[in-house]
Amino acid sequence: MFALKPYFAPDFSEDRLVSAPDAKFLPAPFDGVAPEQYHAMSIFPEYFKVDGQWLLAEESRMDCVAVLENGKIIVREFRLLKQGDLVAVGRTEQAEEGIYVHPNGFREQKAEQDVFAFRQGRSRETAFSKDYDELYEILRHEKEHGKIVWVMGPAFAFDKDARVAMSKLIENGYVHAILAGNALATHDLEGAYLRTALGQDIYTQQSQPMGHYNHLDTINRVRYHGSIKAFIENEGIDNGIIYNCEKHGVPYVLAGSIRDDGPLPPVYGNVYEAQDAMRNEIRNATTVICMATTLHTIATGNMTPSYRVMADGTVRQVYFYCVDIAEFAVNKLADRGSLSAKGIVTNVQDFVVNLQKGLGL
Repeated sequence: MFALKPYFAPDFSEDRLVSAPDAKFLPAPFDGVAPEQYHAMSIFPEYFKVDGQWLLAEESRMDCVAVLENGKIIVREFRLLKQGDLVAVGRTEQAEEGIYVHPNGFREQKAEQDVFAFRQGRSRETAFSKDYDELYEILRHEKEHGKIVWVMGPAFAFDKDARVAMSKLIENGYVHAILAGNALATHDLEGAYLRTALGQDIYTQQSQPMGHYNHLDTINRVRYHGSIKAFIENEGIDNGIIYNCEKHGVPYVLAGSIRDDGPLPPVYGNVYEAQDAMRNEIRNATTVICMATTLHTIATGNMTPSYRVMADGTVRQVYFYCVDIAEFAVNKLADRGSLSAKGIVTNVQDFVVNLQKGLGL
């Protein structure tokens, strides 16, 4: 039976925490500008001593700052700071300046090993059977008790079986939000509309005559109808990832890029509006699965803490997976500071089909 790991808060009776000074907060000098020696947040639980009490930042995000507001620690992006906001300052993390970073609250077990040992990293040679088994259990739990956010590149739209598998996950409640770009939605809708993705048959992978027009024709038709929902209704679309999101009320955020075609009507053209929309979905996510999209994955990793404070005040772990056929993409996330991410090096189309079958859908 799957069970979440318990959270072990710091022992605030320790001498170093009892004798620690209160954290120092200085006003932001201008809108969007933090004071000198600001404290940058991490993915881990962080506590700030205020009037002798240790306060947990309940919604942490990497590369943001901590603001004292109405007796609570609010984590805020630099660009959202207002002049006068009280920002925590201090670059130490072991209570020397009233700031304590708690990286091992879930007490992850590490097996003892020799100083030298083979196969300690995660690569194309790694066996991921145990990861799949754990993921099946996590998803079954999160379906009822959490929020599962999927971060997706367009690779899924190129294959019939992968589109079907992802559709079944949505239909059966294993998808609570999708973060993607213009391409994922475009090629998925193209697959439903014309049975191609970038002009190739989504089953045979054979290029179709004049197929290079197909994704543009699809975008143009969606824009003609004014929305994806209207396009689906008016063109009789009855399959695919975006179709099932619309059918089952699953929100999706499409963040635009400099090279987008069209784009589709709901695509965010303003990068900061896209960032805000993504963060609104990540804010209460408890499991995040990123697949075949390096930039969206790193962006999501930066805004996802290793923990979540629930409505009843309990602290629980956030599960984060990065799935890509490129070892570079999987390891890049850890290099960027998302140390709690678990990598799986495999073809993402096969990965999602395996999940669908493993969950018995």
